[in-house]
Amino acid sequence: MHSSAVFLIEFGAIILGLGLLGRVAGRFRFSPIPLYLLAGLAFGKGGLLPLGASEEFVAIGAEIGVILLLLMLGLEYTATDLVSNLKTQYPAGLVDGALNALPGAAMALLLGWGPVAAVVLAGVTWISSSGVIAKVLGDLGRLGNRETPVVLSILVLEDLAMAVYLPIVTALLAGVGLAAGSATLAIALGVAGLVLFVAVRYGRVISRFVSSDDPEKLLLVVLGLTLLVAGLAQQLQVSAAVGAFLVGIALSGEVAEGAHHLLSPLRDLFAAVFFVFFGLHTDPASIPPVLLPALALAVVTAGTKIATGYWAARRNGISAKGAWRAGGTLVARGEFSIVIAGLAVSAGIEPSLGPLATAYVLILVVIGPLTARYTEPVATWVTGRRRRAPLDPGPAEERLPLPEPVRHER
Repeated sequence: MHSSAVFLIEFGAIILGLGLLGRVAGRFRFSPIPLYLLAGLAFGKGGLLPLGASEEFVAIGAEIGVILLLLMLGLEYTATDLVSNLKTQYPAGLVDGALNALPGAAMALLLGWGPVAAVVLAGVTWISSSGVIAKVLGDLGRLGNRETPVVLSILVLEDLAMAVYLPIVTALLAGVGLAAGSATLAIALGVAGLVLFVAVRYGRVISRFVSSDDPEKLLLVVLGLTLLVAGLAQQLQVSAAVGAFLVGIALSGEVAEGAHHLLSPLRDLFAAVFFVFFGLHTDPASIPPVLLPALALAVVTAGTKIATGYWAARRNGISAKGAWRAGGTLVARGEFSIVIAGLAVSAGIEPSLGPLATAYVLILVVIGPLTARYTEPVATWVTGRRRRAPLDPGPAEERLPLPEPVRHER
C-alpha cells in the first residue's frame, strides 16, 4: 500500500480512537489523559499494534501540543497578576517546591539513577496538572470558592518556576558544563524578565497589534507568533514551551479571550497527540518493574500536595474545610510531568525513568479527582471523631466512678 495511504489510515485511526476515548472519559467524568497514555502504550514499541508510517508526524504534533498547552495556560493570566502572585504567594511556592520535589529526587537517588535523573524526577513530582485541576474545579463547581485563588496562585508559581527549571534541566540533559549551563540559565531568566517587562508596560500595544475582528486572521497571527517565539527560544537553548507560555502572558483582554476560544480545539487535539506520543515511546513491559516505586512515590507526594494546599490556604485565612479542599485539589499530576519526563527520554537518560513517570502520572491523574472530591469530608470526619473521643464515656464497666459531691455543713 502507498506510504501516504498508510499514513492517513494510521493517523486517522489514532484521532478517531482518541475521540472515542475522550467520550468514554467524559461519560464517567474523569480526565482522558490516562486513556491517551494507555492508547500510546497499546500502539507503541512492544504494544499490541505498533505504528510505523505516522510516527514522525505524531512526534511533530506532540511538540506542537506542548507549545499550545503552555500558550493556553499563559493566556489565562495577565503579567500584572503574575507579578502580584509572586509578591504575595511566594512562600507557598517555596513550600510547594520543597515538599514535592524532594521525594522525587530522593527516589531517583535510592534507585541509583544519578543526580541528573534526580533533578528530572524532582520536577515530575513537583508540578501539578493545571489542565486536570481546572477541569476538576469546574466539574465540582468550585471556581467561586474562597480557596480557589490559593490553588490557582500555586499553579501559577509552579508555571513561573518552570521558566527557571526547564533551562536547567535542558542544560543538564545536554551535558554542558557549568559555564554553558549558567549562560543558558542567564539567557532564560533574561528573556523571561524582558517578556514580563514588555507585557506589563506594553501589553495593550501588543494586543492591539495582534487583534483582528476576523477569527481566521487572529488565529493565524497568534499561532504563527507563538511558534516563531517558541522556535527562537529553543534556538537560544531555552525551552520552546517557556517561550509559548510567555507569549500567552503578553496577550490580554479581548485578544486573549478570542485566541483562547479559537485555539482550544487545536490545543485539545495536539495535546492528546502528545500524550499518545509519550506512550508510544514507553514499552509496556518496562512498567511492571517500576510499578511499586511509582505507587510509593504517588502515595507520598499525594500527601505532600495535600499538606501544601492546606498550609497555603490556612495562611490566607481560609477555613479548615476549604484548606482540605485546596490540598486535595492539587494532587493530580499530568501534562507537565510528562513534558519533563519526555525531555529525559529524548535525551537517553535512565531508561526506566519514562516508564516510572508514566505509571506515576497514571496513578495520580486517576486519584487526583477523587482526592479533590473526598479529602475534605474524610478529614472532617476524622477530626470530628478525634474531638468527640475524649467526651465518649465508653462502656459502663470501663467508666471510672464519679466522685461524690462535696457537701458543706452549714
